Amino acid sequence: MTAAEIFSVQGKVALVTGAAKGLGRAMAEALAENGARLWLVDRDDEGLEATAQSLREIGAEVSTQRTDVVDLFAMDALVQDIVAHHGRLDIAIANAGISDRQPGRLHETDPADWAQVLDVNLNGVYHTCRASLEAMQAQGSGKVITVASMWGLAAPAGAFPRPAYAASKGAVVNLTREMALHYAKDNIQINALCPGIFQTENRPRDPSASIAYTPMGRLGRPDEIKGATLFLASAASDFMTGQTLVIDGGVLAR
Repeated sequence: MTAAEIFSVQGKVALVTGAAKGLGRAMAEALAENGARLWLVDRDDEGLEATAQSLREIGAEVSTQRTDVVDLFAMDALVQDIVAHHGRLDIAIANAGISDRQPGRLHETDPADWAQVLDVNLNGVYHTCRASLEAMQAQGSGKVITVASMWGLAAPAGAFPRPAYAASKGAVVNLTREMALHYAKDNIQINALCPGIFQTENRPRDPSASIAYTPMGRLGRPDEIKGATLFLASAASDFMTGQTLVIDGGVLAR
């Protein structure tokens, strides 16, 4: 295969959760710009349709579904609809996630906030992967990308104390490894993207501390997640599974 063929996702059917904005939108763009057929999921109707419209303008085939990843039955039904429509699901990106509303130490956390973060960030990944892997196992192939964080590999408390976020993303990293071993012989590769601090809509609100903390002296641009997305979604990563791909401007090299 040529390099272009190795990284191609032409005609592949892809599911992206949390696609309304931010890194989810950039990941959807990466796949659409390279010929994938997309199903985009989010709770944000307006943002979801804006993403879809921008991709349709470049000729992409895009379907949208307002679905909450914490709803197991809704995610099962969504994947069933995708398979009924296309006959398969080739790529699933479990990206939907939130962070602690108020940074602080563990004893200062709101239990309801803790539960919500774990529900979206961990249960949402479980629901997305559970439904997707059933379809992929039946067809004998697939790519699953979980979106964790550099804070799933190191504790953020020294700079950004968010215990629920750290716990959930650490769990996603190890769940990714576990799933990868379960499905390694089914021709399904499962890997985690671990982004650092990216400049997305209104995040971070004050970037100065994040910029100072990042060795490269700047935040990531959303489009800088596209290359890693294509790598993990394409044949380029066919002999890679259960791994974490960190894109953090050098933070974890400290």
